Amino acid sequence: MTPPPGTAPDARPVLARAGLPWSRVASCTPVGGGTYNTVLRVVTTDGTRLVLKLPPPAHAPALSYEQGLLTGEFTYFRQAAALRDIPVPTVVHHGRHTQGTPGAHLLMTERPGESWQTLADTLTDDERPRLRRSLGRILARAHTVTGPGFGYPGESVAALSPRWRPAFTAMLEAVLDDAERFSVRLPVPAARVRAALRAAAPALDEVRTPALVHFDLWEGNVLLHGAPGAREVSGIVDAERMFWGDPLAELPSLNVLGAAEDEPGLMAGYFGDRAGPLDAAARTRIRLYRTYLYLIMLVETVPRGASAENVEWLRTHVAPALERTVAALPS
Repeated sequence: MTPPPGTAPDARPVLARAGLPWSRVASCTPVGGGTYNTVLRVVTTDGTRLVLKLPPPAHAPALSYEQGLLTGEFTYFRQAAALRDIPVPTVVHHGRHTQGTPGAHLLMTERPGESWQTLADTLTDDERPRLRRSLGRILARAHTVTGPGFGYPGESVAALSPRWRPAFTAMLEAVLDDAERFSVRLPVPAARVRAALRAAAPALDEVRTPALVHFDLWEGNVLLHGAPGAREVSGIVDAERMFWGDPLAELPSLNVLGAAEDEPGLMAGYFGDRAGPLDAAARTRIRLYRTYLYLIMLVETVPRGASAENVEWLRTHVAPALERTVAALPS
């Protein structure tokens, strides 16, 4: 059997190393939506549906934190799956990729359902708050998983740290350095961002335990399954941006241009009976994490070769959001 049209040439040997010979592959086709790794849907001859992720070639431009990205995703799914009640893919195989290609490949099961983003306009008035509450409970459970240190598991920007302040500082500094490396003109000068980080840094010292943070939980990465009006969260996917850090760092991606921390349903699901107003230090940290997310979104447009439409959307929406967020930080 020859590889189907559109199949990445690396898929066949990777699947073989995972114990899946090509004779058992019914189809292997690209999945849209990926912007860094190559994503393939693999259907076996017995009907099993898998997802294969392959890293880009060594010469591909990338942000600093993206080195060894699939090691982080593997870590997230392996750790979350151990809890058994978190709807994440099951890792089938993870290993070093081909010679001359950095990082690792990842083969996993495909979760049932469609993305929340796809189904958003079909949700009933009762479904959205119920699903947000459910998502909050799922994340609270995931955040009980703790790591060996703060930072990225692949140690792409710095070694894992016993303290959150130096780990997050290294993460933010890395994306600012990336902006300079790729000649990205930021709406806020890097010096202003660094000054805000220095002023707000004491709030980071309140975080003592490194939790499992996904950091990319917009509606495209949350799957829903079930009949209209009775859907449930069926999948947490695309954990490439994960790190060990402050659980509150999860909030910015849950409502990219809004404030997930002010959503009653989500927060009630997350905190349960402990739900209450966040203190000033917590809100300061959330603004720092929102700043970091916005910087990633803006800087990655250059190495990813973003479309003019995407760049315009970011300029119109994310750039002013970054300005507002940094302005709200201590100075």
